[in-house]
Formats: sequence, structure tokens, C-alpha cells
Amino acid sequence: MLLIVLIIFIAVFLLVLAVYLNITAVKDSPKAHLRRRLRHVAMTKGRDTGGLPQDVRSDILKETPPFERFLNGIPLLCRLDSRLDRSGLTITLAKFLAIVAGLGLGGFILLFIFTRNIYMSLAAGIVLLLIPFFYMEYKKRQREEKFTELFPDALTMISRSLRSGHSFTSAIELVGNEVSDPVGSLFKTAYDQQLLGLRINDTLNNLNNRIDCLDLRFFTTASDINREVGGNFAEILDKLADTIRERIKVRRQLRVHTAQGRMTGYILAVMPIAAFFLMNIMIPGYQKPLLHDDLGRTILIIAAVMQVTGFFVIRRIINIRI
Repeated sequence: MLLIVLIIFIAVFLLVLAVYLNITAVKDSPKAHLRRRLRHVAMTKGRDTGGLPQDVRSDILKETPPFERFLNGIPLLCRLDSRLDRSGLTITLAKFLAIVAGLGLGGFILLFIFTRNIYMSLAAGIVLLLIPFFYMEYKKRQREEKFTELFPDALTMISRSLRSGHSFTSAIELVGNEVSDPVGSLFKTAYDQQLLGLRINDTLNNLNNRIDCLDLRFFTTASDINREVGGNFAEILDKLADTIRERIKVRRQLRVHTAQGRMTGYILAVMPIAAFFLMNIMIPGYQKPLLHDDLGRTILIIAAVMQVTGFFVIRRIINIRI
């Protein structure tokens, strides 16, 4: 009997795994990526769509699910979809909102079932609700930092390609094929859009909508100026790459000098929470007035708000922009 149950379990597991791998392969295919990108461009309002014809845009919108069109019709959710794209996450806006709602509502219900404390359950639900947004911002910042680290090498590669006699378009293709993500994937997208009939400068300018990087804006501005008036573009790119490398070096030195401030912020943020749980374990019932009395719960809420405010103030002090 146990053997039969084990065989059934393995069969069901393999079936679910096969279905999951098939769905993942379809979603990660180049055709699916192209369709998602076209939908994102077509549903973007108030932004340069790179010369996308109105009839093509209408055809793309017809193939988009109605619920997804409704979400992108809301300005706030449209900006959230743009931040999702800049973070590099491949999930859709509807799935992201479903994850947010599921975490918040699920955390609230589970904690309320175990504790019967609506205030603590509500606080836990709000914290779980915010986790996907913090993760999205973390991925966005991580992607931007990685782009800044790799971008000087891409500029040097373009400069050397121009000096060796290659065209600017060929240099963009070389960066897209040779440099790691996210620089390589973005430049490859620009090159592929150029193959569809758009000007290479327009495709590069469209990259500013996909990643928030001041260095990329300098590059695209220099490219537009060079196209209009000419000049030694290779030398400009070399100087821009050197400037970015020097700024990265100064930024790393600042991280070393502000390490103590960051550690202080982390310790001050974690210490009250750790002390609360340790006191509750070492002296059971000692903190009941804080949890079961209205004044105690009010004090806890005020303390939590002040704690979060102090943490962000410390982060703002040590966050020196260069």
C-alpha cells in the first residue's frame, strides 16, 4: 500500500513538474518576451513609444487581456508597471498585484487565527504587503548598480570599435553580444529595434525608459549631439567612461567611510525588536500590558513608527549622492 502511494506521489510530482517546465519554457521564449515588450510599449501613455504606428498599437492592444488593459489604464498602476520593467522582474503587473494581495491578506488571516489580536494581525499584514515592493525596489537598485559598473566597459568597447573603422550600429551590436546583462540585453534590444526600421539614436533614447541611469542619459545625449554636429565621438566616449570609473571609485570610498553609520542604523532597528522577543521568552507575561491594554498597544504603534522614521533618517544622512 505504501509503495502504491509513493508511486502515485512521484507520478503526480513529475506531471506537475512537466507542466511547470512547459509553461516556463513558453513564457521564457523569445516570442513571449517580444509580445510582453510590445504590450508594454503599446499600453504606455505619455511617453515616447519609439515611432510605433497607431494601427500596430491598436492591434497589440486588441490581443492584450482586458484586465491587463484596465490595470494599465490607471496612471498609478501604469507607473508601477514601469518600475517593474526597470527592476528587471519578468512577472506581469497582475501577478505582482496578486502576490501583494495574497501576502497581505494571507498573513493577516493566519496571524489572526493563531493570536486573535487584530492589531498585531493588521501590522503583520501590512508588513507582508510591503515586502514585494521592497523587493522590487531592491532589484531595481541592484540592476542600476550593476549597469553602472558595466557601462564604462561598454563605452570603451564602442570607442575602440569606432576607432577600428566599424560603424556605430555595429558597435552597439557588439556590446549587445559581448557585455553581460543588464547592459548587453538593453543594447541588444536597441539593436533589434534598429533592425525593424527605427533610427539607432531613437532606440538608444528609448533605453532611458527602461533603466534609470544618469550615465546612460549622458551617452544618449552625446550620441544625439554627435549625430547633429559631428566630432570625435570615440574620444568623448573615452572621457565619459573615465569619468564614470572615477565616480564609482569615489562611491566605493564613501561606502567605506559610511559603513559605521549603516551598521548603527541596522543595530538600532533590530535591537528593540530582539529585546522585545527576548524579554517575552525570558519572563513570560512581562509584556502583557503592552499587548492587551489600549494604552500599551498605542505605545507600541508609536514606538514602531518612530523606529522606522529614525532608520530612514539615518539612511538619508549616510546616502551621499555623487
